[in-house]
Amino acid sequence: MFSLRSSAALAAVFVAAAALVAPAFAREVTHAMGVTEVPDAPLRVVILTNEGTEALLALGVKPVGAAQSWDGNPWHAHLTDLLVDTVDLGTELAVDLEVLATLEPDLILGTKVRQEKIYEQLSAIAPTVMTETIGGEWQENLKFYASALGKDAEAEAALATFDARTKAIHDALGDAVNEQISMVRFSPNRTRIYYKDTFSGLILDQIGFKRPPAQDKDEFAEEVTKERIPDMAGDRIFYFFERPQ
Repeated sequence: MFSLRSSAALAAVFVAAAALVAPAFAREVTHAMGVTEVPDAPLRVVILTNEGTEALLALGVKPVGAAQSWDGNPWHAHLTDLLVDTVDLGTELAVDLEVLATLEPDLILGTKVRQEKIYEQLSAIAPTVMTETIGGEWQENLKFYASALGKDAEAEAALATFDARTKAIHDALGDAVNEQISMVRFSPNRTRIYYKDTFSGLILDQIGFKRPPAQDKDEFAEEVTKERIPDMAGDRIFYFFERPQ
């Protein structure tokens, strides 16, 4: 029979063991889905957006798992060498939760606009924080990821580099920066004109390019039919497309 002293000692052992196994939660992070305690300096990070993958790499963090690139097998060509040991977790809209759980992450980063429905399942695996959306907010999202990771200084450095690069491009372009740039996206079942509140729109604006009057909107994008082809006009048209799944 255990004495009170031995029981107390055994309890102390369990408490000490739990402290060694459980992460040391350092702070609370407020995000699109609520407030979550996150570990200090997480080492095993999972990212569930293409935007976030690029952001983490810019911060010097290699994720243990990531959502696959939209146009890659599984990664965009420029990311392949950087993600050699990163596990493919399926697409942003179809995350493989079973594979994700085997990675034993200590932090999961995602976005409400893509993964709101599986937030509870993700949170059951590891602390999970989410941005509200993705696209034109990418710089704010980068700062958010950095804050969750304790990488604020790295975020400032990355954005300063981006600012310097866009300024250099602006200066090198001269009068060409006044050209109107059209952005169009073709998918198997729809065509969209992209406006200013997008990843590409923000970059074009920061460089100083103009947008055609029909595209000079502080919005994300609009699905169009062939009757709207005239709205695609510009001094230069950049288009991208999605491959059939």
